[in-house]
Amino acid sequence: MRRLAPRLMTLLAASGLMACPADPKPAKPAEKAASEPDAASAPAPGIDRAALAKTASALFGPVVVAESTAEPKVAEAMVELGRLLYFEKRLSKNHDISCNTCHDLAQYGVDVREKDGKRMATSLGHKGQLGARNSPTVYNAFVHANQFWDGRAKDVEEQAKGPILNPVEMAMKDEVSAVKVLESIPGYKDKFAAAFPDAKKPISYDNMAKAIGAFERRLTTPAPFDAFLAGKHDALDEAQLEGLDLFMKKGCIACHMGPAVGGMIMQKLGLLKPYPTKDAGRFEVTSNEADRFFFKTPSLRNITKTGPYLHDGSVETLEEMVGLMAVHQTPGGALSDDELKKIVRFLGALEGEIDAEYTKEPAALESGKKTPKPDPS
Repeated sequence: MRRLAPRLMTLLAASGLMACPADPKPAKPAEKAASEPDAASAPAPGIDRAALAKTASALFGPVVVAESTAEPKVAEAMVELGRLLYFEKRLSKNHDISCNTCHDLAQYGVDVREKDGKRMATSLGHKGQLGARNSPTVYNAFVHANQFWDGRAKDVEEQAKGPILNPVEMAMKDEVSAVKVLESIPGYKDKFAAAFPDAKKPISYDNMAKAIGAFERRLTTPAPFDAFLAGKHDALDEAQLEGLDLFMKKGCIACHMGPAVGGMIMQKLGLLKPYPTKDAGRFEVTSNEADRFFFKTPSLRNITKTGPYLHDGSVETLEEMVGLMAVHQTPGGALSDDELKKIVRFLGALEGEIDAEYTKEPAALESGKKTPKPDPS
């Protein structure tokens, strides 16, 4: 399992903020003296914005896109190819599902399809099959320590390979079948050659995943919180500042830290109080009993737009989700109504801007004479 980086561990411990250890058997928190005031619920007027920003910067930091090591022309060709592949429905058996189907870039990277007036908890795949877990957002996902709820993929490139071959999702038979589809579409020959000029065989399953990953690595959503961390201390209003202060003091940051405000560790759901779930989480990957009920902590960026919540999509509202996490994951326990409202208000500052031009769906390349027909079977 992923653990906190030593430097971050030191910061958390020194700040007195490490209240939610990433361990299957957490130590019992020390009892508070009767005369000790509850700092988290104390009045917050006059918060030192600069000091709060300094502390927050050490725990979070902005999402930074790493520069590609390829020459600019090649790097742009790879991103352009990745954008095409992200929207390519012919990579599914019935030519009706793409990455964007379940991770809609115009809707903060999640599945917004509804049933009975509510967003579906999990996504519809091949032949209308329901997935077992909620589709997480792809925005800012490249900075996560691993991918999928159970952490089974190391990065966005490896993650991109999974859904295409999953029989419940896009249902392609195998890698060879997917490559044959790409080879049968004339326009992809030049696109892959431009993106992978040194490859003997540019069109490959690995290169497909690399291109999708290159496109996803620019899916960022700058938010008011980033402006605050960068020194614009009036970017957050007073309630958001108080919410941020509470978020840190209540121990939320032990699970939701780093640039994505989450996504950095595997954590047990029901760490301090058992949570009712049948999904064994990472245990299904490792068969290690210590991993039972462990899931990747989700990013809280754009959390106001990415419900329903949890691995199974069982929680509809953000307010309910925050309240449940306080009870089941933090030693502080249940939040007051005022505390809950302020933390949710702070989470609104993590809602960022989508680059509509970058994420715009491109025109699909024309099929060739040998392109396989849709197969609904």
